[in-house]
Amino acid sequence: MSLKLTILGCHSATPRVNAHPTAQYLEIKNHNFLIDCGEGTQVQLRKYGIKFSKIKHIFISHLHGDHFFGLVGLISTFRLLNRETELHVYGPKGIKELITLQLKLSNSWTHYPLYFHELTNTVSELIFEDDKVEVHTIPLNHRIYTNGFLFKEKLGERKLNMNAIAKYKEIEICDYQNLKNGRDFKLTNGTILKNEELTLEPATPKSYAFCSDTTYLPNQLPPIIKNVNCLYHESTFLKDKEDLATTTKHSTAEQAAKIALQANVQQLIIGHYSGRYKNIEVFKTEAQEVFKNTHLAEAGKVFEIN
Repeated sequence: MSLKLTILGCHSATPRVNAHPTAQYLEIKNHNFLIDCGEGTQVQLRKYGIKFSKIKHIFISHLHGDHFFGLVGLISTFRLLNRETELHVYGPKGIKELITLQLKLSNSWTHYPLYFHELTNTVSELIFEDDKVEVHTIPLNHRIYTNGFLFKEKLGERKLNMNAIAKYKEIEICDYQNLKNGRDFKLTNGTILKNEELTLEPATPKSYAFCSDTTYLPNQLPPIIKNVNCLYHESTFLKDKEDLATTTKHSTAEQAAKIALQANVQQLIIGHYSGRYKNIEVFKTEAQEVFKNTHLAEAGKVFEIN
């Protein structure tokens, strides 16, 4: 199964008719993660046919409105839809206070379990893990405490080599799971068939790095996201506004491309465009001068990594 990313919103600051603030939907190893939740995210989810019930984990990079103002609305809608499944929210310390105050004053407490995992660490840490996926924070440098997120598949089961297995009638369907788990097979005559003879290497794990609002971090970022299949990195400005990017602790398209190059990623997606630019193609042009495999984030655009 491929890793699939749907862009729900990719512009900075205020929502506009054709410019939606940051939100992404990531499908990875049968998990469905919502990354950031700018104003109007639930409308975008509906627009692109994404089922609300699939979302069990939401990751919020920081507490600027264009990255989380849609969260309380989505949480409230889950309640109206009679949700029963628990929901986990990962975000900066203070997010629990912000959301629960709104729920309290509107008397809109959820009827489903709502868990907050508040983040304070300034070094990368593991914040979610199961048998298929792990998620690490990517510490960023913005005007307030901010994290990106690194999503990594775990190494899966080995694949059955059915041509090799067919040579041995003793190997039955009930033995397949042991083979997938890497075990050797012992024939009745005592011969040991090495697992490598009967199986193939599992698929190479895929990874996705989401780097939200941040200043240019050439020393800090590349070691954390090295060799990822896909990197999203904000590019609020072009290099002609690099001074403004530094002042506001954002990045340029050129700087995002430099990070991608230094980290040896396979592909780069850029977004969080400032509204001062009327044609976002200029971001792609600038970034591709440094990193050729650069793509523009656009609402509704889907990226798949097979």
